[in-house]
Amino acid sequence: MDAQVIVAGAGPAGMMLAGELRLAGADVIVLEKLAARTGESRGLGFTARTMEIFDQRGLLSRFGEIEISNVGHFGGLPVDFGVLKGAHQAAKTIPQSATETVLEEWATQLGADIRRSHELLSVTDKEDCVEVEVRGPSGVHTLRADYLVGCDGGRSTVRKAAGFDFPGTAATMEMFLADVQGITLAPRMIGETLSGGMVMVGPLPGGTTRLIVCERGTPPQRRETPPSWQEVAAAWQRLTGDDISHAEPVWVSSFGDATRHATEYRRGRVFLAGDSAHIHLPAGGQGMNTSIQDSVNLGWKLAAVVRGRAPETLLDSYHAERHPVGKRLLMNTQAQGLLFLSGAEMQPLRDVLHELIRYPEVSKHFAAMVGGLDIRYELDGGAHPLLGLRLPHVPLEGPGQPASSTEALRPGRGVLLDLGDSAELRRRAAPWTDRVDLVTATVPGPTAGCLGNTSALLLRPDGHVAWAAPGSFADLPMALERWFGPGR
Repeated sequence: MDAQVIVAGAGPAGMMLAGELRLAGADVIVLEKLAARTGESRGLGFTARTMEIFDQRGLLSRFGEIEISNVGHFGGLPVDFGVLKGAHQAAKTIPQSATETVLEEWATQLGADIRRSHELLSVTDKEDCVEVEVRGPSGVHTLRADYLVGCDGGRSTVRKAAGFDFPGTAATMEMFLADVQGITLAPRMIGETLSGGMVMVGPLPGGTTRLIVCERGTPPQRRETPPSWQEVAAAWQRLTGDDISHAEPVWVSSFGDATRHATEYRRGRVFLAGDSAHIHLPAGGQGMNTSIQDSVNLGWKLAAVVRGRAPETLLDSYHAERHPVGKRLLMNTQAQGLLFLSGAEMQPLRDVLHELIRYPEVSKHFAAMVGGLDIRYELDGGAHPLLGLRLPHVPLEGPGQPASSTEALRPGRGVLLDLGDSAELRRRAAPWTDRVDLVTATVPGPTAGCLGNTSALLLRPDGHVAWAAPGSFADLPMALERWFGPGR
């Protein structure tokens, strides 16, 4: 074998997956057909859940000073994301190019083998391995691994070569995305709906301005090259009446409103993550963030299996957990597209939703949906309210113990939080201490409310609660074996 896992694509999903695999000790090769990063940044900023994930891996400090905001929207309707108490606020102005740089440096430091100018050509899923044909600087060659993950975007070669179905709807319109310099425009951070479409304006570092131009009635085009700046400026003038043609474009791109979703995220030894598994209108900045979260879900599971610590059946939980997330993502971005991009006939619905959003519970619902904080995985069942959810940041107190649940997750291992100082609990978990860290601590009074009478929690490496006492139907050893394999 050339590696335990091969990852196709060095975007945010591929780099996050490579880092997660290496953090757990798995060998990984990343194949990327581009010789260098483009510097373009379709994704911009992080949702609350991605901020949480990066914090759990100790990555936030690598981004330097982060501008955060609790101002969000759903389909252009303002939503106060600050109603989610105790959660991270979203990061607003971090370009995707910076995210890719940070994740690549992290994965490389952990030992990932990243091979640029290497294009994946074909995929053969064999009984005992997956084989890929690759064109690199020295010619065409073959690589073998236990598993292959396609993180190679909406036009994924892996998805096509491995025969995944990708049903959905084709684009009905073309929209423009551009980063420009040399102009000053009033910010339209959540977009402005106009008679002919929608425009969005966001300031970026270094005097750059992000523009999104959505003009209704523009048919989709199959472009071989990016649109010209003159096309973008002309569309802007038709919508707003303002001439911005004198601006200097940094880069220009186009996108559509196509919506497609792979029917399965796994076929044998081949997996899909990120845009290779789901494409949609980029409403609410969820695409890159969901892709990163796909990789966090899959990474620790793949590593556990290839290192012989967990049964191969653990990998089936990736599709079971993330496919519903992708389905819900497409649902909410389609809904936002209708609100954003429809004409005057949609205004009554906008007005009704605007009234509803004034209710705190409705705002919480939309904020959690867009922020990725409402995801609950179906686990073993039970009555505990946190079971299957991600555990929010919880401060911990105890000699020699991590200062918080966030810090406890930094090594990328499972964590058993013993909040009742139970010697019996620790005894029963002892056979799994090579994979699960035991943390005996208390929760300071002001923050203990979210845990109620909880005496213990089992956290998966992705931060989701796999078992809780009292409240889980499963016994602790059963839960440990399900998620971390047989004990020693």
